[in-house]
Order: sequence, then structure tokens, then C-alpha cells
Amino acid sequence: MLTLPSAVRIVLATEPVDMRESIDGLMALVRSSFAEDVYSGHLFVFVTRRGEWL
Repeated sequence: MLTLPSAVRIVLATEPVDMRESIDGLMALVRSSFAEDVYSGHLFVFVTRRGEWL
């Protein structure tokens, strides 16, 4: 079981993401789509188009 501090949020993407994106591409997506700081300590979860990968 994974225990997280209460201040940590888990942000789920509702649109599929191309997992071939570089880490920089995913960071840009977090900044633009979620308006979040990528270094905030929150967790960002992405899913592929087919829903096979998180």
C-alpha cells in the first residue's frame, strides 16, 4: 500500500497522452493543461489512447 502525505494531490489526465512524449513534453502538458508546478510534489497520472498504460 502506498501512503501519501495529505498535502499531496493526485491529478488525473482526462485525455489520452502520447507516451512517446519526452519528460519535457509531459512537463509542458502539466503546466499548460493543469496550470500546476511540476515540482509541487503532486502526482500526475496520464493514460494512453487505448488505456493500456498509466
